[in-house]
Amino acid sequence: MKYKHIVVVKRGPPENLRIEECDLRDPVAKEVRVKVLACSVCQPDIQNRYGLSPFAPEVPYEPGCAIVGVVDAVGPGAVRAIPGRKIATYPACGGYAEYVYIPESRLVAVPPSLDPIKTAPVVLNYLTAYQALHRRAKVKAGNKVLVIGASGGCGTAFLDLGRLAGLKMYGLASGSKSSILTQFGAIPIDYRKEDFVKAMRRAEPDGLDFIFDGMGGDYINRALPLLRRGGVLVEYGNPLGFGRLVRRVAKVLLLNFLPNGRRIKIYGAGLVLLYRKPFLEDWAILFRLLEEGKIRPVVSGEFPLLEGAQANAMLENGQVVGNLVLVAPELLR
Repeated sequence: MKYKHIVVVKRGPPENLRIEECDLRDPVAKEVRVKVLACSVCQPDIQNRYGLSPFAPEVPYEPGCAIVGVVDAVGPGAVRAIPGRKIATYPACGGYAEYVYIPESRLVAVPPSLDPIKTAPVVLNYLTAYQALHRRAKVKAGNKVLVIGASGGCGTAFLDLGRLAGLKMYGLASGSKSSILTQFGAIPIDYRKEDFVKAMRRAEPDGLDFIFDGMGGDYINRALPLLRRGGVLVEYGNPLGFGRLVRRVAKVLLLNFLPNGRRIKIYGAGLVLLYRKPFLEDWAILFRLLEEGKIRPVVSGEFPLLEGAQANAMLENGQVVGNLVLVAPELLR
């Protein structure tokens, strides 16, 4: 029996995604075969394809790092996974596929009532936002925050969770996307029409408590002075290359050393590979919030599971609001 998956055959544009067939094998020891129901299309997928991530996989490889599926078969020694049970997983890659093979230790239980399409963005984008807000920044109700890149998958997750936390939020996005910001209670700033630094100084002359930046570049230098003394900028975007990672760490160390009363903290979801406990705790919290209807992920596009190239092209054009999700045929609406 065969199954299909998508492979990045060389670096470059979405045209380098190819559909290939593989033999459907039995899982090996402590491994689980998962039937993919939904896979979120994320910025790391694009960065890896261009080789821009500091730890991009070697080509050829299978993209897709935020998966929701059901256990299809279990290998010897896999004792907790039960066939038919809904799970989520955050591997390095592999999610653009009809089936994936995952070590049992990397699976997270998902409440059976949850919609896989709405759950897929929670696996990475909401996890990133939740941990940046509550583990790195430790926000409190009433804090004044700015979200840079507020209309994308991570940005809308910040706004959704910030609304739940009682924050006063400002969001940086193009004017055409301002409506989604106001839906979450944020005050939009159109970076194309006005200088966001001047706009924030007018709106909050005493300074912000926190800034969340997933864009990088010169935003760190421009945004840092907007913080009050004691304020924190959390940088969560993936640095585009190993050299940029080194330069970013050096910049953060330098800026934190300056006696200006402001600090920068770095967040990276890749730490799940080293220390899983807080991730398991936070996924459980987020799945519960989704089940209770307290968070509402924005999914602006659903694509058949093997149309990853089309979804990647749409995400790259910069016009996507919220999330794009690849979906198994039986779940397409």
